[in-house]
Amino acid sequence: MRFTDSAIKKLKPKESRFEVFEDGRPGFGLRVTPKGKKSWFWLYRHNGRPRRVTFGSYPEVDLYTAHLKHAEAQQLLSQGLDPGDLETARKQQERHAITVNTLAKEYLIRHAKPNKRSWEADERMLNKDVLPAWGRIKAKGITRRDVVLLLDGIQDRSAPVAANRTLSLIKRLFNFGVERAMLDVSPAAGIRPPAKETPRDRVLSEDEIKAFWTGLEKTHMAERIQLALKFQLLTAQRKGEILSAIWDQFDFNQAVWTIPGSIAKNGRTHTVHLSPQALEIAQRLHFLGGDYLLPGKKGDRPMTGRNIDKELRLALPTLGTNHFTSHDLRRTAASHMTGIGIPRLVVSKILNHTDRGDITAIYDRHDYNAEKRQALEAWGRKVDQIVYGGECAEVVVLKKY
Repeated sequence: MRFTDSAIKKLKPKESRFEVFEDGRPGFGLRVTPKGKKSWFWLYRHNGRPRRVTFGSYPEVDLYTAHLKHAEAQQLLSQGLDPGDLETARKQQERHAITVNTLAKEYLIRHAKPNKRSWEADERMLNKDVLPAWGRIKAKGITRRDVVLLLDGIQDRSAPVAANRTLSLIKRLFNFGVERAMLDVSPAAGIRPPAKETPRDRVLSEDEIKAFWTGLEKTHMAERIQLALKFQLLTAQRKGEILSAIWDQFDFNQAVWTIPGSIAKNGRTHTVHLSPQALEIAQRLHFLGGDYLLPGKKGDRPMTGRNIDKELRLALPTLGTNHFTSHDLRRTAASHMTGIGIPRLVVSKILNHTDRGDITAIYDRHDYNAEKRQALEAWGRKVDQIVYGGECAEVVVLKKY
């Protein structure tokens, strides 16, 4: 029979299945079932044994594509390979291929939760944009175009920063899959962030610091969150490190908080000296109870960053300041510390920044604990002066480095 689309469409089902072969292509044909399903096949011999390989159903696989698949199978056979065995192996691999849902679950359990303080942010992004679009799709079936279209959709809802964060997560997710031998390649490799981000430079003025500090009690914000925000301003530490803090890290007698390397962003143990003002807040939080500095509702986990961000956002109209985030409090502390004469190097040590590209840092093993203590106590006095007025007594200008 000469195969054409019109001839194939005219093939009607019978009581039992039957097969028709195409003229000029030995063994290549079409099987028709009693229900009318039509599927391509090729009969051939490999090592003297009769074999059969299928190429999919018509019209999902059209005549042109079926001819291409047949030609590829003939090429494999000419190389001594069995097309049928290869197709069976491919189908088995396809059946065992993981979906993006499964990949995401493995990523969260084996990578994000053990290694990232912000794993919940990864989980939220996955549930918000990635899994609704790709969850049931085989992970190896996701293409670069799929990634680009997903990011375009996020940008189209006026969320360019979210698009960048989602791309970073997708790269981590698929790189994890490659490292765990679940995938051969990542579809996100080489894709650049879709949006240009402008670094934040928000620093609260002295008037805004006073309005923030004195206005918190006028809000409906929980006392713990009020104290946490003041604590962040006084210590200049990261929100995530404050949220992860447990009481075993605090020595009230020495007025020291030790952030372990497993919590610190740069992986290095970090000593935070508590000014009298910061120490008083920490002791009040300890009095309020819980294993964490800021326990969540159930007490077995710390409060989430979303809680603090939401409460601060709702409180802004009462505070009477322009918009700012909790991270801006850290930048505010650093900027005002340099403003009262504290050297940038000491401020950098307080912030626990890594000295990248500085050869001196490799040899400088001084812990700067004395300088950090002096600086944070000076900053605590400065905050008192801003909030309560009067002279900022004993703000010592440290020597320059």
